[in-house]
Amino acid sequence: MRAEIPVIAVLGAGSWGTALALQLDRSGSHSILWGRDPEQIESIRTTRRNSRYLPEIVIPASVGLETDIRAAVQAAHHVLLVTPSYAFADTIKTIRGVLKPGQGVAWACKGFEPGSGRLLHQVAAELLPEGVPLAIVTGPSFAIEVAMDLPTAVTVAGSDSKFTEVMAAALHGGRFRAYTSEDMIGAELGGAVKNVMAVATGICDGMSLGNNARAALITRGLAEMMRLGLALNARPETLMGLAGAGDLILTCTGDLSRNRQLGLLLGQGRTLEQALDKIGQVVEGVNSAVEVQRLAIANDINMPISEQVNGIIHKGWDPVEGVARLLAREQKAEY
Repeated sequence: MRAEIPVIAVLGAGSWGTALALQLDRSGSHSILWGRDPEQIESIRTTRRNSRYLPEIVIPASVGLETDIRAAVQAAHHVLLVTPSYAFADTIKTIRGVLKPGQGVAWACKGFEPGSGRLLHQVAAELLPEGVPLAIVTGPSFAIEVAMDLPTAVTVAGSDSKFTEVMAAALHGGRFRAYTSEDMIGAELGGAVKNVMAVATGICDGMSLGNNARAALITRGLAEMMRLGLALNARPETLMGLAGAGDLILTCTGDLSRNRQLGLLLGQGRTLEQALDKIGQVVEGVNSAVEVQRLAIANDINMPISEQVNGIIHKGWDPVEGVARLLAREQKAEY
């Protein structure tokens, strides 16, 4: 292991984990991609393609592959978790016993801990030994576009400035820009709340309500994000930056967004089960809708769009009636 070349264990061989492993390799770092399915990893090793998630992308031989999660962590300088948010805590528990002194843990998951509404850095801080450097990689970034080396910019926000810089530098290169931040609350909140707003915008477009309605939903969704951020001590500039407004715009308007796809299908009259079956992958907005509503109630924050999305997904509310309820709200000042 050459100390001057950082080795990053990427835990999660879905589309986003694979794309980030490719970017680390492209920028001059060494990535080791771990996946929980040994057959999938063996298929990637043989074909140099992730046929399940990114079949059109060739994975260079320089990207390492591993089926033993502990071996991947032990072989790396630092760790980058790219799992669904519901698997975050269990993954942390699995690797915490093999972390070396100074080894940092970053993640590119966007969501809340199910059942508590806690942000993932709070979960990591509780489960990991004191002093482990933490960071989140977030921002407007579709996996396929990163894998294709199309221009992308993200935010790396962390608890330790040195580790944050290391992770940003490991990713930064070519057409991929990585900015740094100390505001983990804002970075995580923006990445999670935008899931809910993308479902709302998808519902709007699925019902063919027009471009005006879409723009209004995105803008008022950002206002809800800012109100919740203020209550949780997020920095406004973070929520107006890549991790907030940037990610919100992308997922609300880009049809590659699974959250937007879910909304489109719901707006077209599909049930939640039908929509999720058609998408065939984890849609973070389903859990995020519950947790955003939980946080809104706990902090006495008015978040009517989030409330309607949660009702449509989890309480069987009719999307048409949900839109009508939003339009029937009283006239008031914008700010």
